[in-house]
Amino acid sequence: MLFYVYDENTSSTAPVEVSDIPELSEQELEFIYDDKIRKVWHSQEEEWYFSIIDVIDVLTDSSDPKQYVKKLRSRDPELSANWGTICTPIQMIAADGKMRKIQATNTHGLLRIIQSIPSKKAEPFKQWLAMVGKQRLDEEVDPQIAIDRAIESYRNKGYSEDWIAQRMRGIEIRKDMTNEWRRAGITDSRQYASLTNILTAAWSGKTVKEYKKFKGLKKENLRDNMTNTELVLNALAEISTTEISKATNPQGITEATDATIQGGNIARNARESLEKQIGRSILSPLNSNTPKLLDDSKEK
Repeated sequence: MLFYVYDENTSSTAPVEVSDIPELSEQELEFIYDDKIRKVWHSQEEEWYFSIIDVIDVLTDSSDPKQYVKKLRSRDPELSANWGTICTPIQMIAADGKMRKIQATNTHGLLRIIQSIPSKKAEPFKQWLAMVGKQRLDEEVDPQIAIDRAIESYRNKGYSEDWIAQRMRGIEIRKDMTNEWRRAGITDSRQYASLTNILTAAWSGKTVKEYKKFKGLKKENLRDNMTNTELVLNALAEISTTEISKATNPQGITEATDATIQGGNIARNARESLEKQIGRSILSPLNSNTPKLLDDSKEK
């Protein structure tokens, strides 16, 4: 089966085998395997993009999906006001068989549009959104619920108890670091992503994108695909960054970057020292396709 990948740099779309596409999320599955809905994988954003007109056609059975979109926007002023950010022109196969720019949206935008569709076919997605919303509210009241849910999810996927314990500890360590970044004045999500990338490159020698490629990942979470040893070194980088930040009190992205590089370098030195002793790289190409193998704590 073929899917299509959109490359923003070349503004082109090309077919790829289904095996080259990352793991699908629950809310995407309904649309991914519907042949009536055109979709492409955006290689830069690592997001699925769906043809808005095709989704409207499937969920409403409208004889004129384009006109339906206009009515939908007129009924929902907030949706219409944000249409420019929800809708992105993406190159897809048009009715004439040629590649043309089509109005498309990612999963987040898709679910926002579905909220405004008064159709029985859209109801299961609205119920799913309500369920997820309730879960998030419950987690705000009692954070332990989120922790328990994450642990159960990892167990169901086959991760070892030792790996899960290390991963959960890592989540707390990262939270401490991001809180410290926030204190330094970092509020933009792109800055958080940039600092994470800088930290990863500092300790591992690979950017997040390079590390994911090394492990054969696309959309998946990198830390969910690390071995125990990789998690420990990543945690060391984050702890070091947090403590250096507390000691130096950085203000703004430039100073926060300096503290992050210093923290990453401490973990890099530890990695290089360990690799020198054992005679091999601790960076592993293993991923969560074999979650049990990620637990290298019992290796002799």
